[in-house]
Amino acid sequence: MSSLIEAQVQSDLDIAPLLLPARVLRNDAEALQAAHELADAARQQAAQRDRQRKLPWAQIEQFTRSGLGSISVPRAYGGPQVSFVTLAEVFAIVSAADPALGQIPQNQFGILGLILGCGTERQKKQLLQSVLEGWRIGNAGPERGTKNTLELKARISADADGHVINGQKFYSTGALFAHWVAVKALNEEGRQVLAFVRRGTPGLRIVDDWSGFGQRTTASGTILLNDVRVESELVLDNWRINESPNIQGAVSQLIQAAIDAGIAREALKDAISFVRERSRPWIDANVERASDDLYVIADIGKLQIELHAAEALLRKAGQVLDQVSAAPITAESAARASIAVAEAKVLTTEVSLLASEKLFELAGSRATLAEFNLDRHWRNARVHTLHDPVRWKYHAVGAYHLNGTLPARHSWI
Repeated sequence: MSSLIEAQVQSDLDIAPLLLPARVLRNDAEALQAAHELADAARQQAAQRDRQRKLPWAQIEQFTRSGLGSISVPRAYGGPQVSFVTLAEVFAIVSAADPALGQIPQNQFGILGLILGCGTERQKKQLLQSVLEGWRIGNAGPERGTKNTLELKARISADADGHVINGQKFYSTGALFAHWVAVKALNEEGRQVLAFVRRGTPGLRIVDDWSGFGQRTTASGTILLNDVRVESELVLDNWRINESPNIQGAVSQLIQAAIDAGIAREALKDAISFVRERSRPWIDANVERASDDLYVIADIGKLQIELHAAEALLRKAGQVLDQVSAAPITAESAARASIAVAEAKVLTTEVSLLASEKLFELAGSRATLAEFNLDRHWRNARVHTLHDPVRWKYHAVGAYHLNGTLPARHSWI
């Protein structure tokens, strides 16, 4: 298939979940089981897909049909509403097998939070029910050529027949696989809204021009919007999300941290397997197997401890989110959630980069051969962890604990 893929090209594959509705999982245990089953299937060809930039269509279909796409839908709307601890672990499990498969649907979960935070009751029912039925939501928020990630050039205007959107997006992860493309744009009043555009709408083009050296199969490329029509009832007042304290940003960051934890798990797992099965011991070690080298043993131990520390903070962050969401959210409780997630994000970032790089030092030169494609772990970690800078996580954590400064309220903290 051409690297330039318009929205209509994959229409048959995209509509399939509507013909065969997705399963609705009942609880956390079923969600974790579905994640393990998906990971087992996705891991088999993950290295080959990365090498060939082959998009994971079948795996995304399995993600959707298994019911994983709706695990955060509240019980009041027919979903299982799994805990945040489970949500993070699901993404870590899936991302260990294929971090692109973790990143593609992660925006959907952030957008579900926006629907719940600023949608009308009618909008919530319609959009959440569609997700339960197997509709996927893709992202059309970020833009290139702007001052920062919050600035938007896309515009939406109202007329007698609804609304019309014009603009161009990039980093549109999940959009190529989606039934709903969630577009952020500014209305006539200069306020940000979130419009849900149906796949195949005239004027909507989704282009797979993502050329990043990591996360190669996420199709995080361009969206072109040329007089794209959208029904008025599918336009949410996204600007309202910041009118009151919320945990939308913390939930988004929790999933990002979980993806990095998954990358670290698999990198360390592959390092251990390679050292055991293929690596030769260094001559001065005077041992028969590389796995008996005292320095290798110590480094593996250090990596395992650092991974466990990151996983522990990730689990703690999920627990804090569960506690905060169980009561009315205040500025202080929202800040506590963001800081807990920021602490986890620091460690998952650092261990994913360290484990994926240390792999080669411990496994040796043979591990760099293209036939193993082990460099994908570092490439994926390096690209994904650029989503938001860890240096600002340190700043947020320090300012909070030292001066009582509450973190900013947006999707990156």
